[in-house]
Amino acid sequence: MEESNIRWAHDIFNRLSVNIETVIKGQKACIRYILAGFASGGHILLEDNPGTGKTTLAKALAKSIDADFKRIQFTPDLLPSDILGVSVFDPSQKVFTLHKGPVFTHILLADEINRASPRTQSALLESMAEGQVSIDGNQLNLAGLFFVIATQNPIESRGTYPLPEAQMDRFAMQLQLGYIAREDEVAVLTEQRQTHPIQTLTPCVSLEEVSRLRHMVNQVFISRELKEYMVDLVTATREAPGVLLGASPRASITLMRTASALALFDNQAFVTPDHIQEIAVSVIAHRLVLDSQLRFSGVTARFLVEDILTSIPVPV
Repeated sequence: MEESNIRWAHDIFNRLSVNIETVIKGQKACIRYILAGFASGGHILLEDNPGTGKTTLAKALAKSIDADFKRIQFTPDLLPSDILGVSVFDPSQKVFTLHKGPVFTHILLADEINRASPRTQSALLESMAEGQVSIDGNQLNLAGLFFVIATQNPIESRGTYPLPEAQMDRFAMQLQLGYIAREDEVAVLTEQRQTHPIQTLTPCVSLEEVSRLRHMVNQVFISRELKEYMVDLVTATREAPGVLLGASPRASITLMRTASALALFDNQAFVTPDHIQEIAVSVIAHRLVLDSQLRFSGVTARFLVEDILTSIPVPV
C-alpha cells in the first residue's frame, strides 16, 4: 500500500475523531474503537448505564459523515413493519406501494434494542447480517454503507428481552463508555450551559471517503503468523472450562478487520500484535456464553478473554 494512501486514511480518522470529541468528552478510546468497527464494516453494541452518552455518541458519528441517519426507539410494542416498512394499497392506482422503514438508511441508531420483542429484533438481524431485508416475499438491498449502532441498559431488566446469541454474534464489538473524569464532566456542564454542541456539529467526511476507507482496510497487510495468533485466541474460548458457547469464526474475521482498521488509524500499513490485543476483548467477549457455576464465581467473559490473551504466546 502506498504511503500517501496510509497518510490519507490516518487523516480521515483524525478528522472524524476530532469532530466527535467536540461533543463527546473523555471517551477517546471508545471513539477509536467505534471508528474501527465502522471502517471495517461491522456493527456496534453500546451497553452502559443511562446518561453516559450512548445515544449522543451515535448521533455525533452520524452528523460527522455526510450520510443519511435514522433513529428507532425500541419498545415492547414495536413491530417488524415499523423497522422494515410496509406495502400500502393505493386505490387510485390499484397497486401496492412500499413505504420504506427507517432501516433504509446509511447509519441507524437502534436505541434500547433489548426492549423490543424477539420477533422485532429478528427483523433487524437480517439487515445486519446480509445487508438486505425481506418484505412481502421480496428481498430489497440496503445501502452499501449500512451501519448499526445499538444501545442497551445493562441495569434495568423490567420489560426487556435479552439479545439471542445469534444476534450478539452479528455485532462486531460490544463497548462500554463508563463515567468520564471529573474535569471532563465539568467541561460538559460548561459547554451545555446554553445549548448542546451536537446542534452545531457539521459533516467532516463524505460517503465517498468512507467507501474508500473501507476498501483500504482490506488492503492492510497481516502476516500468516498473526492470522494464526488470532485463530488461536478465538479457539481458546471454545476450549476454556465453563464456556458453553465459544467465539465463532466470525469473531476471527472481525478481529482481523478491526485490527487492520486500527493499523491504518495508527498510520501503519501492517497489523501488529498490539492492535490485536487492544481490540480482542471488545470483539470476542460478548460472543461467549458461560455456565452458571463460572458466572456465580464472579468470572466474566471479558476477564476470561483477558486471561487467554496472557496465556497464548505472541508471535515475534
